[in-house]
Amino acid sequence: MNGASREALAAARERLDALTDNTSVDAAELAGELAAVTALLDREVSLRRVLTDPAQAGEAKAELAGRLLGGQVSGATADLVAGMVRSRWSQSRDLVDALEELADLADLTDAQRRNVLDDVEDELFRFARIVNSAPELRAALTDRSATSAAKGELLGSLLRGKADVAAERLVVRLVTAPRGRSLEAGLESLSKLAAGRRNRMVAVVTTAVPLSDVQKQRLGAVLAKLYGRQMHLNLDVDPAVLGGISVRIGDEVIDGSIAERLAEASRRMAG
Repeated sequence: MNGASREALAAARERLDALTDNTSVDAAELAGELAAVTALLDREVSLRRVLTDPAQAGEAKAELAGRLLGGQVSGATADLVAGMVRSRWSQSRDLVDALEELADLADLTDAQRRNVLDDVEDELFRFARIVNSAPELRAALTDRSATSAAKGELLGSLLRGKADVAAERLVVRLVTAPRGRSLEAGLESLSKLAAGRRNRMVAVVTTAVPLSDVQKQRLGAVLAKLYGRQMHLNLDVDPAVLGGISVRIGDEVIDGSIAERLAEASRRMAG
């Protein structure tokens, strides 16, 4: 997002944090209702344009949102959406993207309250690895001809009882309503949001053999010192790296694997 939309999203996130600081607010229920509003505005393009029309007064748009949502969602959700439509958005679709992000953040807040946020982070990463290694599963989950109900049932059989309910809700929403995102990009975005709940960055660490607990602690400490933020390590084992370690943080790759050093030596010899 750019310009006005970025500022509007930042303000909406602050309002969400203030709202969920109140333990009487059910964060999981809030997530579900925000997801429902996201689906509504994603589907109703004309309504979305009215609610983001810069020529209309913010209060008038908030009143319209209140009339539409009154009795359909909780007061907390209605107030949050009203505050968002009062803001200025660079593009009408940015409002829907922001609502989707708030729904995901509300589910992650629910996990954080229950002290299972770390588990949810790990489960999202593991699911991403499963999808990457199972082309048939990925094809089934991204099949446009399959119904949302069928995809939900498939995910339920894979995740129910094996992953936290928050992780299951997040994955089901992503798969059944991808909104133009690839499955991989959506899962990576969810992992980043989860890490951000604790002001942490995500480091994808690939090694030839599993790291010991001591090695994981040392690596986390080194990366935290290097980047100035706490790190959540998503660990992957790939014998193809031959040894050493490869670390990806966002778009930056720190590759110290033997395979990469051999490849670099080959490139130099060929050049």
